[in-house]
Amino acid sequence: MNSNSRIYDAAVIGGGPAGMMCAGRLGERKKNVILLEKNDRVGRKLDITGGGRCNITNMTLDNRKLLKNYGDAAKFLHSTFAQHNVSDTVNFFESRGLNIVEQARRRCFPATEHAPDVTKVMRDYVNATSRVETRLKSPVQSVSTDGNLFAISVKGEVILARNLVIAAGGTSHPETGSTGDGFKFLAELGHKVQIPNPNLVPLTVAEDELTAAVSGTSLTFMKIRFWQNERVQFSTTGKVLFTHFGLSGPLILNSSYEVSQLLKKGPVHVTIDMFPDTEHPEVDEAVLKVFNKQPNKLFRNVLKEITPLGMTPLFMKKYSDTLLKTELHSITKEDRRMLIDDLKGLKLEITGNMGHDWAIVADGGADLTEFDTRSMESKLVPGLYAIGDSLHINRPSGGYSLQLIWTTGWVAGDNID
Repeated sequence: MNSNSRIYDAAVIGGGPAGMMCAGRLGERKKNVILLEKNDRVGRKLDITGGGRCNITNMTLDNRKLLKNYGDAAKFLHSTFAQHNVSDTVNFFESRGLNIVEQARRRCFPATEHAPDVTKVMRDYVNATSRVETRLKSPVQSVSTDGNLFAISVKGEVILARNLVIAAGGTSHPETGSTGDGFKFLAELGHKVQIPNPNLVPLTVAEDELTAAVSGTSLTFMKIRFWQNERVQFSTTGKVLFTHFGLSGPLILNSSYEVSQLLKKGPVHVTIDMFPDTEHPEVDEAVLKVFNKQPNKLFRNVLKEITPLGMTPLFMKKYSDTLLKTELHSITKEDRRMLIDDLKGLKLEITGNMGHDWAIVADGGADLTEFDTRSMESKLVPGLYAIGDSLHINRPSGGYSLQLIWTTGWVAGDNID
């Protein structure tokens, strides 16, 4: 295997947003860097982030409030975010000609709502100096160190660097090249690596024939309760999207990690309250008014007046043909109670999630206790750094994931000697 005689100040594995931020910052600081990307272009996953719109960050300017969204990892990240926060991220992009707009729930997007525009800014940042050499179609086979230099094996060549940055991403959207390579390299170098689980991922249900009947329908303000052992484990309110396999949407994605943990202990059911601001008696009264106004109509023909917009096909699928063809004056009290119960708590059994292929984010990666988060350097292997999705940090949707990436990438790039 050939060895390149050049010794780089740093080698960065992974040309995603974290790797580009780190390499670009190193180039700004006049460090000689090689950025290794397995795909034929950098930022392939970034191009599809946020449904192609790219939720760049969340406009929570108070670091302490922001860090509450990172769970147990928050206590490790105060010094990290003190060096590069949300304001720094917004200034970074706007100073490079990409205007940022704030939308619902403080989510921030490029004004163009075009994710490749974000990728272009990052690519230009990397290419702004000749100090950064980008190599595409360069999958890394292995890494090692003798305590002074890192040896990175790439396509029959050994690349030498004084510092090594693992920015190879996690395991979500493996079609973009995120296949957990960074986890393997971290383990090879002696680090504990948490096995990844899909996070921010749609959930599957046993009654998928019901959800498939209204696939693509979203309900903006629903209250969902998650049940196990006949007890509510937690509840949340927000937007739900029905799909051919089950449930998605912001509310579901942000609940998926906790639901997946519950599933390890046993069956989980969900109840969906379609009228969370209205109590059972008031819903019953409203339904009765519809029934009494047109008593000779068939039950099936008034469902659209009772159910939320777009949801009628689910109820048509759920109820028997006999009931659907019953005239309203003949609907029993028990049948009416069933309808009210479904409107106030449609029950579905959660069977699992859609896995890494569908996950927006997957957890897993380097244990933060083994890294100095003031610099992102390993406490075990001097000169080794881990950033972005290579770190084991859970976070919700809403811009928190990319903000973590920008921050850790910048901090590593700003601290490598």
